[in-house]
Amino acid sequence: MGRPRRPLVAVLAFSMAAAACSGGAGPDTTASTASTTASTTATTTTPTATPTQAAAPHSAAPNGLGDPYFPGLGNTGYDVEHYLIDLTVEPALNRIEGTTTIEAVATADYDSFTLDFAGLDIADITIDGAAVDYRREGPQESELRVEAPLVTGESFSVAVAYSGIPDPTEPGALGFPTGWLTNREGTFVASEPAGAHTWFPCNDHPSDKAAFTFRITVPAGMTGVANGTLVDTAATAAGAATFVWEMPDPMATYLATVVVAPLERIEHPPMGDVVLRDYLPPSMDVPESFTLTGDMIDFFDDLFGPYPFDEYGHVVVSGFPAALETQTMTVFGEEWFDSPFTEFVVAHELAHQWFGDAVSPSTWRDVWLNEGFATYAELLWVEHLYGAAAMQAEAATRYADLAGTPHAITGDPQPEALFGMSVYQRGGLTLHALRAAAGDEAFFEILRTWMERYGSGAASTAEFIALAEEVSGADLDDLFQAWLYSSQLPPLPSP
Repeated sequence: MGRPRRPLVAVLAFSMAAAACSGGAGPDTTASTASTTASTTATTTTPTATPTQAAAPHSAAPNGLGDPYFPGLGNTGYDVEHYLIDLTVEPALNRIEGTTTIEAVATADYDSFTLDFAGLDIADITIDGAAVDYRREGPQESELRVEAPLVTGESFSVAVAYSGIPDPTEPGALGFPTGWLTNREGTFVASEPAGAHTWFPCNDHPSDKAAFTFRITVPAGMTGVANGTLVDTAATAAGAATFVWEMPDPMATYLATVVVAPLERIEHPPMGDVVLRDYLPPSMDVPESFTLTGDMIDFFDDLFGPYPFDEYGHVVVSGFPAALETQTMTVFGEEWFDSPFTEFVVAHELAHQWFGDAVSPSTWRDVWLNEGFATYAELLWVEHLYGAAAMQAEAATRYADLAGTPHAITGDPQPEALFGMSVYQRGGLTLHALRAAAGDEAFFEILRTWMERYGSGAASTAEFIALAEEVSGADLDDLFQAWLYSSQLPPLPSP
């Protein structure tokens, strides 16, 4: 594929306006998509047995973790270690039924705690096998309060049995819903930033990552796809099939996906120890851009450090005007295959496996650490294919587009511009400026150290700036202030 004749921003910022690989630019505002006012509405509770945990008569855990953009998301008082999501999916009815079991460790003493969970009907909740009371509260009743104590340091298992038709959420930054979605073939999940709790109970914030197991039972003729490694497939007596997937590496809730459709698994030659596989509609040939994935992993390994997971690939769906870097299994809208820029979207989503998936943002304000890094990876791929001059020309084209367009503050874009040009393009050019200031050797050492230090966890912009100064030995305050926090666009650095 030849070098793009127009900037990739034209696709990445406007064509999709999408979670995790693109978005329309928005104004720099102070409004939040999640209300900070919690109007509490109690629902009918279930009769319970006495919890087996020792009572800890302290205070009730608050609703929400206090994220600056989504204050109602996330919960305090515990750290999730593992999710088991066991679902039976009826695509024709868009209905799910099942149980999510959460293994966690208490980090504080509370007499009750909360999960993020909206909409679906609850059959029962148990803690370590004993039934407990619960109620729904908060905006849109999206908080599930479990009436059981937490005792610091103690492990516990909470299981929620539920059913119904998931209701996607519509964050203002995107222009389309996220969560559990339907298309002409079946169903798929794309949850960034705030859709995970619409289909399973969770601690829905990227700062609390956990391992996942998925048990997805689907009708005959359908395939159940999720994150990680397919470890088992079993037919049921009714002709359905259960697909079991294991994602042993920590994963943020917004990166969890389930896709149910008639799909074929396509195996590719591995890249070293990394298994490469795609799931495609039966009538679809393997896109040429997908066959480049192994070469891209080989290239990015040298720059960023070893690919952080055991497997990687794509699942192609209809009705999704985006691509989302769901961990190890990018959800790719079929609309992309009419674009000449598909190869660069493939590179962008792959780079997210390092930046966003392995190292997740501490808060949603830090989202440029996802999108700016993946956008700069596109420029690195241009440089790899066509040379430094072509890469600089592409950077200059994107810079010119930014210079003529009002955009938000990159390091604090506000919810409406969470996936806008400032986060993607100015975020990417921030790294271009850092590379020019630090030099290639220090710059790529910064990226590799970022992965080594924070991989499998979450980190903030402040931590990245501190690391960049530590590795480079330079005072970079002025550079980051100009690129991340000023409304004025700094000059584009020369190579």
